[in-house]
Amino acid sequence: MWKKCLGGLSALLLAQAVAAAEFTLVSPEIAPDSTLTDAFVYQGFGCEGDNRSPVLKWSGTPKGTKSFAVTVYDPDAPTGSGWWHWLVYNIPAPETELPANAGEEGGAGLPAGALHVRNDYGSYAFGGACPPVGDKPHRYIFTVHALGLEKLELPEDASAALLGFMINANRLGQATFTATYGR
Repeated sequence: MWKKCLGGLSALLLAQAVAAAEFTLVSPEIAPDSTLTDAFVYQGFGCEGDNRSPVLKWSGTPKGTKSFAVTVYDPDAPTGSGWWHWLVYNIPAPETELPANAGEEGGAGLPAGALHVRNDYGSYAFGGACPPVGDKPHRYIFTVHALGLEKLELPEDASAALLGFMINANRLGQATFTATYGR
């Protein structure tokens, strides 16, 4: 009897692993584990980039997804808490991509209803890579989060931490890739 239960449990876990593996995030502009180009580097703080958010495309959305959030995070920033470069939420579930420069200030490039949370540069926009001179190359983790709610209800001045809490409380799955940049 226990062998039958174990076999069923194994099949369920395998099915969940396969389903989770199907949710993917890609960018035609950034290969996983590549070095970011100047297009995605911040303009300011001593950096001279275009400060443009990349095209992001996802597929294999988990069943029950009602909206998405997209984050870009640098865990290597010398802050004690990393650095949030981009935070977008309330992307409607039918959407499967964000176009180039969707992260511009004001949100004109975002799908209807999607909103920015203030990044660690202090703007409601995408903020490109700009690690300190001489640091080892930093990792930039691009993530799309599939959420079980149509809308996250957040105050206009919500912090990255509050958005992170709400994402974690409502996430059905996530897909990610990492790129690096140093100077």
